[in-house]
Amino acid sequence: MKNIIFLLLILTITTVNGQNNPIKLIPQPVEINQFKGIYQLKSTTSIGFNKPEGHRVADMLAQSLNTPTGFNLKAQQGKSGVIQLNLNEKANLQLGKEGYILESNSKGVVISANEPAGLYYGTQTLLQLLPKEIESKEIIKANWTIPAAKIVDYPRFAWRGLMLDVSRHFFTKEEVKQYIAQMAKFKFNTFHWHLTDDNGWRIEIKSLPRLTQVGAWRVPREGQFGNRATPKPGEPATDGGFYTQEDIKEIIQFAQDRNITIVPEIDVPGHSMSAVAAYPELSCTKDTSVKVNPGSPFSDWYGNGTFKLYTDNTLNPSNEKVYEFLDKVFTEMAALFPNPYIHVGGDECYKGYWSENADCKALMKKLNIRHIEDLQGYFMNRLEGILKAKGKKLIGWDEILEGGISPEATVMSWRGIQGGIDAANMGHDVVMTPTTFAYLDYCQGDPTVDPPIYANLRISKCYSYEPVPEGVDAKHILGGQGNLWTENIPTLRHVDYMTYPRSWALSEVFWSQKEKKDWNSFVSRLENQFKRADLADINYSRSIYDADVKTFLKGEKMTLDISTEISDLTIYYTYDGTMPDSHSLKYTQPVVIPEGPITIRVITYRNGAPIGHLITLKPEELKRRASKI
Repeated sequence: MKNIIFLLLILTITTVNGQNNPIKLIPQPVEINQFKGIYQLKSTTSIGFNKPEGHRVADMLAQSLNTPTGFNLKAQQGKSGVIQLNLNEKANLQLGKEGYILESNSKGVVISANEPAGLYYGTQTLLQLLPKEIESKEIIKANWTIPAAKIVDYPRFAWRGLMLDVSRHFFTKEEVKQYIAQMAKFKFNTFHWHLTDDNGWRIEIKSLPRLTQVGAWRVPREGQFGNRATPKPGEPATDGGFYTQEDIKEIIQFAQDRNITIVPEIDVPGHSMSAVAAYPELSCTKDTSVKVNPGSPFSDWYGNGTFKLYTDNTLNPSNEKVYEFLDKVFTEMAALFPNPYIHVGGDECYKGYWSENADCKALMKKLNIRHIEDLQGYFMNRLEGILKAKGKKLIGWDEILEGGISPEATVMSWRGIQGGIDAANMGHDVVMTPTTFAYLDYCQGDPTVDPPIYANLRISKCYSYEPVPEGVDAKHILGGQGNLWTENIPTLRHVDYMTYPRSWALSEVFWSQKEKKDWNSFVSRLENQFKRADLADINYSRSIYDADVKTFLKGEKMTLDISTEISDLTIYYTYDGTMPDSHSLKYTQPVVIPEGPITIRVITYRNGAPIGHLITLKPEELKRRASKI
């Protein structure tokens, strides 16, 4: 008995000391070697940095440690810190600009890198090595241990991005900073800021004041976006907002401190209703009654990618005043944003009003072009010239390929992967952001549980993504990006819910080496991250625990096909009107559904306890889901 007690005591001590707890990081590093032992963080722990360029990173680390621990750690220049941040005297070519080496033992931690970006990512890994309580926003008691390890890490792709749409719903300066701070923790380095669209112009342009006086505001509306009532004559536009140029500068600095580049987007020539509402002379129709759209319908979509608009939301490519307007916009933006790229949209541009416009027809004749799509190529080439004159590079959605664009333009492939394949084969640099793997506004769980949208994207599909298409020269694939369009996302809490945990999966797709990806390993690390997000008060979806319920028709028989993304879940279901629990029918293989008005209810369990949402599918929903085989 004494021997058993002694053994249990040893096991308990070992577990507390972190020797039996495997390191769980997102994204997965290139190399982890874990050793016996720990370092115990104390109030007397010193933080050092060997070169002035590391000062800001060291200060930010001290702040991150002090908030939950209550310590008063300070960073000082020198080489003797217990936590030491070192910029290499001679570059380690393996690490590149963003890589780092982290070594921890019972005496302390050393992070070395070629550049401050690498030091920053090393500190983010260090914070993940600490107990989950490090995420607390208030002082909390915990055993502040760091496991002994050597981690060598560097990114696979140079472009690791997330896009936030602030036009469809406006998010404040502080909310944008919160979003940037969270994405930086997972080694994203690009924030694509969708600043303008039909539903709001969000950036102050001092030479064009009506863009924010008029274009930033719309009539207040609730309900499903796309089905809202149109503005009434004289109805005040009170919903919206914009960022002053001082706000922009503050956010840029906040992002730079976290090694994040901001790529601003002004979406033209389509998706420009907020600009047209402010300056109607820029459109073909010059309709002065156009208002900033509050989410009311103004188009018909035909299901094959084609559509028709009933309100002119496009800039007129034959009007020289349009290019004067854009020159003013991009002059001020180029002065604000230090990064090389400005995103110009180019997607979903309706050309019906162009085809009816006499000036557009005359321009086509002058240019000797027959296809209306070529006018967009003309527009984009003019726009690229404006940006080049200001020292900026053009990047746009994959539609910019359709009318012809210079080889120097960078393409963001969103309509699947084919646009990226075509662009890369033409010699363009490409950012891969296909709807099929990277659209974070898509429903991530069952649409009867989550707010429904027209498409689904589960986290396992995100994680399965390979950004370099087969047969494409990898040198043209800059990386990838997750996109969050906010038509139906009105609050930052819901932004977080849609972003996490799928963006954590994408962070590993874009950072980690291809051969390091392992779904089961990721699930374990993901569940660890859930606990940390709870302490950080970050909202996230738990749809990974939910059943994925499909039906199919084989002849006249409807069959139920249920799966889970996590292997250790048990599925229970009923079709007799009762609520399922662990005594209900256990799902093991596809089941023929009895004839009649059957309602299926499904729930998942783990270790004898319910863990997933209850999914209820009534007869009409079962039929809607059915596909023939």
